[in-house]
Amino acid sequence: MDLDSTMFFRAENNNENSTQDILNTVYEALVEKGYDPINQIVGYILSGDPAYITSHKNARTLIRKMERDELVEELVRSYLKK
Repeated sequence: MDLDSTMFFRAENNNENSTQDILNTVYEALVEKGYDPINQIVGYILSGDPAYITSHKNARTLIRKMERDELVEELVRSYLKK
């Protein structure tokens, strides 16, 4: 293994809309239940613990359908497009 070389990560872009839809649904569910959605989503992404996400509107099940790296990818892509 060459430690001087840069590793490349290429994520597939086939779930962009569904990832965005899932994040929007989770965000809305967290707001409706009175949680700070940013803190809760960040907590989930960093820890992988689904308890950070409410089960309201099936949000917990939805977010677990996505890999956490896919969620981060969508967030970075969305941020950099703006």
